[in-house]
Amino acid sequence: METQKTYAGIPERFAGYDKSKVVLIPVPYDGTSTWGKGADKGPEAFLHASENMELYDIETNSEVYKQGIYLTEAVNENDSPEAMVTSVHAIVKSNIKRNKFVTLVGGEHSISIGAIRAFDECFKDLTVVHIDAHADLRKEYEGSKYNHACALYEANQNTNLVQVGVRSMDASENLVMNKDQVFFAHEMATDDYWMDNAIELMTDNVYITFDLDALDPSILPSTGTPEPGGLLWYETLEFLKKIFEEKNVVGFDIVELCPNKDDKSSDFAAAKLYYKMLSYKFEEQDVDDENENLFVLKGNDKNNSLKFTDDEYEG
Repeated sequence: METQKTYAGIPERFAGYDKSKVVLIPVPYDGTSTWGKGADKGPEAFLHASENMELYDIETNSEVYKQGIYLTEAVNENDSPEAMVTSVHAIVKSNIKRNKFVTLVGGEHSISIGAIRAFDECFKDLTVVHIDAHADLRKEYEGSKYNHACALYEANQNTNLVQVGVRSMDASENLVMNKDQVFFAHEMATDDYWMDNAIELMTDNVYITFDLDALDPSILPSTGTPEPGGLLWYETLEFLKKIFEEKNVVGFDIVELCPNKDDKSSDFAAAKLYYKMLSYKFEEQDVDDENENLFVLKGNDKNNSLKFTDDEYEG
């Protein structure tokens, strides 16, 4: 895919790399999906919908695009799942080291493997919040450990993984799943405290990977593997806002939009979800503030959050 000139058609003065606090990386990859194909078209549909979205957020009384959102060239590596993961890892890590708030839009869920690996290498005590209908904890699937069904296996081994909304999995995933940190959809339906309980399990630094099939098909049908019984819009936003308020969200991705020419509402919902998450991240920050509150910068390691050294910092 060819990326649009700017994210959501925002003015150039809010879209240049140097002054942008946010970096958006499209990864139009669909090399390992096993049912509904078309996630490689997701980033383009997401960006097109974003261009038709109002950029004033009522809830936060903000226009978060004015913080600066830089749209990178798409990661078009598709020689192999391994090559794609390597490419995503490299671009994400490079932008983290330049003190950008890094976000990604997929593409299938395997794109998250490289992103999570980069964040784990850069941030201490990282929690990965995995919002998804599926567990994605297979060690290997169809001959590859970089399959979409394996998207969270590495995170489960190396980070503090909290899974939310799961309602479909293979029996073999029980062998590796930490059920004390999994919030199954059927249990969430009768648990008034699941949000607070999930947040209590998180460390300070949080990366969110959001598979759109976590949402109920009644509000977002255009995904490769829709599952009944999913999250609804306002409970999703409530949960996300709580995370952003109580934790240091260091980045996020949104994956598995599988656009349908007869259903533009799903594209728009994905675009709106992304913008809401950015709005929550920057709600308390003035437009002209420096980036210093995003991460702990060189020479200012007060919270001891970063793993890389001053010499490795590229900002």
